[in-house]
Amino acid sequence: MPAGPSNTDIELRLLMEAIYLRYSYDFRDYAGASQKRRVLHALSQLECPTISELQARVLHDPLMFHQLLQYLTIPVSEMFRDPSFFLALRQQVVPRLATYASIKVWIAGCSTGEEVYSLAILLREEGLLDRALIYATDINPESLDKARQGIFPLESIRGHTKNYQKAGGKRAFSDYYTAAYNAAVFDKSLRENITFADHSLATDSVFSETQLVLCRNVLIYFNKQLQNRALGLFHESLSHRGILGLGSKESIDFSAYANHFEALDRGERIFRKK
Repeated sequence: MPAGPSNTDIELRLLMEAIYLRYSYDFRDYAGASQKRRVLHALSQLECPTISELQARVLHDPLMFHQLLQYLTIPVSEMFRDPSFFLALRQQVVPRLATYASIKVWIAGCSTGEEVYSLAILLREEGLLDRALIYATDINPESLDKARQGIFPLESIRGHTKNYQKAGGKRAFSDYYTAAYNAAVFDKSLRENITFADHSLATDSVFSETQLVLCRNVLIYFNKQLQNRALGLFHESLSHRGILGLGSKESIDFSAYANHFEALDRGERIFRKK
């Protein structure tokens, strides 16, 4: 008999099906290897001997699902992450955005908000924030709450500051936050034009026409089918000649939408809708 999937893989698939049926969160098309790593890590942290037992607890206890969600959507972010990407945004994308009377931006998979505040700072420095509306979406309500607060650990600020400077920052980074109790509290005026919202690239649809979509370091966790679904949403959302920014290890090459975009800066993974 040919070898089928392992017991662990079967349990994993059943867990994702159970989560979808019970809570309408769809992780079924997330990339297998990273998903398995995250679930096995959650098992040890949540003191569950098997994935099957975790599934039973998740089905009967919404609080347990909420705990598991923090492992399934591990937020890893920093401000002005990959500074050369933000420098390219500043130099190549901002002049195009400046031609619009009003600008709508979608940051998909915004996690705890570091990228959102980075973009708000950049747009403010370029004189565009007042006419911009930024939609920042994620599937993790806890991450969204942190993003709304705009409070980040003070210990991470040194790294953020270096990134900001490399990204072409025009002021002292400390102008944008107040230090208090080992935390950096970012200027609340930065989020006046930001709408934080729950949105799943696996199950939800497009909600607005946008001129810029950023979805960085999210697609690497999806299988090909879900990557194509997400790229389809971005293509549908973007206006004529709208701009799409992806993560440094992501591409639209070999996707179903490869011919629908052209590279504006291939090295920085910035594409323009044809």
